[in-house]
Amino acid sequence: MKPFSSMTMKFANIWFVLVVLLLCGKKHFGTRLGNSSQEAHICPGCSRLTLKVEFTSTVVEHEYIVAFNGYFTAKARSKFISSALKSSDIENWRIVPRNNPASDYPSDFEVIQIHEKQKDGVLTLEDHPNIKRVTPQRKVFRSLKYLESDPMLHCNETRWTQKWQSSRPLRRASLSLGSGFWHATGRHSSRRLLRAIPRQVAQTLQADVLWQMGYTGAGVRVAVFDTGLSEKHPHFKNVKERTNWTNERTLDDGLGHGTFVAGVIASMRECQGFAPNAELHIFRVFTNNQVSYTSWFLDAFNYAILKKIDVLNLSIGGPDFMDHPFVDKVWELTANNVIMVSAIGNDGPLYGTLNNPADQMDVIGVGGIDFEDNIARFSSRGMTTWELPGGYGRVKPDIVTYGSGVRGSGMKGGCRSLSGTSVASPVVAGAVTLLVSTVQRRELVNPASMKQALIASARRLPGVNMFEQGHGKLDLLRAYQILNSYKPQASLSPSYIDLTECPYMWPYCSQPIYYGGMPTIVNVTILNGMGVTGRIVDKPDWQPYLPQNGDNIEVAFSYSPVLWPWSGYLAISISVAKKAASWEGIAQGHVMITVSSPAENESKNSAEQTSTVKLPIKVKIIPTPPRSKRVLWDQYHNLRYPPGYFPRDNLRMKNDPLDWNGDHIHTNFRDMYQHLRSMGYFVEVLGSPFTCFDASQYGTLLMVDSEEEYFPEEITKLRRDVDNGLSLIVFSDWYNTSVMRKVKFYDENTRQWWMPDTGGANIPALNDLLSVWNMAFSDGLYEGDFTMASHEMNYASGCSIAKFPEDGIVIAQTFKDQGSAVQEQRSRTAGQAGVCGCAGFECESRSTCRASHTTQQLPEKISLEVLKQETAVIENVPILGLYQVPSEGGGRIVLYGDSNCLDDSHRQKDCFWLLDSLLQYTSYGVMPPSLSHSENRQRPPSGAGHSLPERMEGNHLHRYSKVLEAHLGDPKPRSLPACPHLSWAKPQPLNETAPSNLWKHQKLLSIDLDKVALPSFRQNRPQVRPLSPGESGAWDIPGGIMPGRYNQDVGQTIPVFAFLGAMVVLAFFVVQINKAKSRPKRRKPRVKRPQLMQQVHPPKTPSV
Repeated sequence: MKPFSSMTMKFANIWFVLVVLLLCGKKHFGTRLGNSSQEAHICPGCSRLTLKVEFTSTVVEHEYIVAFNGYFTAKARSKFISSALKSSDIENWRIVPRNNPASDYPSDFEVIQIHEKQKDGVLTLEDHPNIKRVTPQRKVFRSLKYLESDPMLHCNETRWTQKWQSSRPLRRASLSLGSGFWHATGRHSSRRLLRAIPRQVAQTLQADVLWQMGYTGAGVRVAVFDTGLSEKHPHFKNVKERTNWTNERTLDDGLGHGTFVAGVIASMRECQGFAPNAELHIFRVFTNNQVSYTSWFLDAFNYAILKKIDVLNLSIGGPDFMDHPFVDKVWELTANNVIMVSAIGNDGPLYGTLNNPADQMDVIGVGGIDFEDNIARFSSRGMTTWELPGGYGRVKPDIVTYGSGVRGSGMKGGCRSLSGTSVASPVVAGAVTLLVSTVQRRELVNPASMKQALIASARRLPGVNMFEQGHGKLDLLRAYQILNSYKPQASLSPSYIDLTECPYMWPYCSQPIYYGGMPTIVNVTILNGMGVTGRIVDKPDWQPYLPQNGDNIEVAFSYSPVLWPWSGYLAISISVAKKAASWEGIAQGHVMITVSSPAENESKNSAEQTSTVKLPIKVKIIPTPPRSKRVLWDQYHNLRYPPGYFPRDNLRMKNDPLDWNGDHIHTNFRDMYQHLRSMGYFVEVLGSPFTCFDASQYGTLLMVDSEEEYFPEEITKLRRDVDNGLSLIVFSDWYNTSVMRKVKFYDENTRQWWMPDTGGANIPALNDLLSVWNMAFSDGLYEGDFTMASHEMNYASGCSIAKFPEDGIVIAQTFKDQGSAVQEQRSRTAGQAGVCGCAGFECESRSTCRASHTTQQLPEKISLEVLKQETAVIENVPILGLYQVPSEGGGRIVLYGDSNCLDDSHRQKDCFWLLDSLLQYTSYGVMPPSLSHSENRQRPPSGAGHSLPERMEGNHLHRYSKVLEAHLGDPKPRSLPACPHLSWAKPQPLNETAPSNLWKHQKLLSIDLDKVALPSFRQNRPQVRPLSPGESGAWDIPGGIMPGRYNQDVGQTIPVFAFLGAMVVLAFFVVQINKAKSRPKRRKPRVKRPQLMQQVHPPKTPSV
């Protein structure tokens, strides 16, 4: 019996240790380690050993990793490398074979061996359009060591000691085909319990709950406009029709993107889609070269209308919201009850980068998040820029969902992971398809009602503003509840205006309003779920709350005369009443708007359907700031693409040649705006000519990157304003007609070359404006790094000052003459020009073309003539000038030749410190000693002997200008337009209390989510498709266990922990019983009084 007990005890002890190790170490299993040192403490209370994992790496000589912009075959990768190295002197190179299971599949990198030590040759590789970067090959060593752990640490605690730095450049990048890499927003997120990731995104969003109810997308026709789909792909069982709209004679997908998108929507095996029983209609609108034409889309859209498509996914986009045939056809499509879902774009984190058609009111625009609910770095941000300069942009995206590391169908079968908003778009399209199949009264489903359900049910992400997340994260089950309780009605997006709520209501919440300031414009989208067309009855009503000081604000309206299709706009201008000029506090009220639509059934005596919506408004008012603290941003004279070709301010940005972000303080000048606010300045936007503002209210007029011409009346008024104390700061950019003739591209649709109509700025127009003060910029083009006032600076394709008053202060620097490096280079043939420089569905870097809409040739593929040869170095280039106007009480003028240091688009080093110093000078007359006594100060240039830049002959600026109009000879200025006049709404005061918190879930009328029951989420999840051979029914975990918050059912793990816990308790009792049994029995000693007394004191611990 004794040996048996001893053996049992040993077995129990071993079992107990194993169970405890499992529980304590469970958190660390599957943790993915990078080039770092990680100390994973197994369990100090149970074991004093610590597992230390160390990584070291060394560079492998002569070997380089060539990373591509997508996944390509071995043959294609070899061709890319060979093509790139042809222009170099490198001949002795080879591709290092990689014999592993992955060698049979496309890859996004190649390892090459170059024995010649030519750095320039290696850099040549990066100039190839399909090569992302080249980095040295590294050999990594890993070692495991067991060390004594810190006894004070608790179980399940992990210490990380990172000893590495990423070599990945921090730059904006769009989705490359097949890329699984994604960027996080950088927001801090504490470590959480590790949870298993479901097999695919459909289960993450709990689509299986609706599957369990019998809804699988049956009866819904969904169209995928992409790269096609192979006929016998194993993941799809209900492909109704495949059509080809390209000039290639194939229906198959040669790239894999269309297959992936279709799989996310409707795959029925392995990586399941949302709606496996939906009718798939595949529209092949891209060639294998990723080329498409607007005409292909127009024909395909018409066919989709003919086929009565219910849902259409468009994982493409581009900046051209003025491609009128395309935009008009999208309107026609949605008017025919097609719910269009489109990717918002992969041009984040820059603001003002929304892509069309996702930026349209009638389209559901989708942004991307990762599986930790962080906004993906690549996801484009709002606002829309259609409305600039006179208005303000709308809220987009509409909704966000998972777009990072999402699994979908591979081109030939199996699963793969991709990232990008073109991935997030089919996630929403699949969810929409599934939701449509759950609605019994199908006539209630339309583009407006579906968008209403999605945005009303979305879960808001904390710490993220509305131009990043829209209305929040997709919540499939809540959307199901709303749709199944839906009654046709109108709603608003956003559903309330709270200019005090940060950060969600940024930028409105970033600056309070005050009397005398430019009106704050909020552009609200009206969604009309009652019909494709509608109207606003009478006028919106403004009803201020008297107890909440609502009578201290004034409101004006501008709105769509007709709501079509399914939507319209309501622009609300908010200003402060004169009586509140010195008042500070919160003011509230609401706007009432009634929308009507024709009755669905004409037999109802033509009765109209009506819906009344309330829009709460809450603002913070402060006393009017002093003039010196108020800065006016000139928006009126900024032009951008579309409609014309306006080039980037930095000519080195070959892959991003267009100036298309709006040049607004809330888009690509957002960081500058945030900085000025942090310094106590109040920044307002001027969306009208200079003749329309009261200069006595402002200390400084800030003109940055201006491309527009000026009315003669503007020039006269500005001179008078400066004489009366207004100061002027001008940040200019390059203008050189020789360079402008080189940075052209070919538009295959119009069969013509596009040349820019101005440079980075319109220098001739600026010189006309500044001539009254004897100032002018040159057509020089300079670049380089330099130091000013102990600050590191960068000059990127800037100009110089050609003329400046003698009593002014001028700072000069030494630069490279970028303009002298420009020479003629013949363009390629028209046949080559017809190939778009970007992917058909996603551009690796934002380019001039949306290949799905118009096919245009990138300057980098045709004629960007900024050479890579050594450029001349020019000393004493005047770049900064400061001048005090001599008139009594006159203002001050500052000129600087480059705006890239303020622009978020391609800024390398900011010059916010310089802007601070210049504002101190213009607002308060304080000359910074670092500038007035600078060693780089020189005599102001007189302009003698140098001709000033002239407008390029034959330019077409008048086509896009608000100032010029066509004339028999040269374009002439138009008549000066009247200044905007707002008609303030007559208030209808209410003596009632406003709600303290305006943010509530946007519950649609007559909907109570609590009354819509859902089945228990704990029931067994049904298999909608058969399991593949050897596939487990459990959720698999791609890429190991990853941390994060997931909307998934983790209840299945509870029995596992309960079982392990029971085993621990059982093992403990077994050990105690066996110890008691194995302990030799001792006779009870006789009573010894001294020993009893000794037990009162703690016994001493015996030493071993």
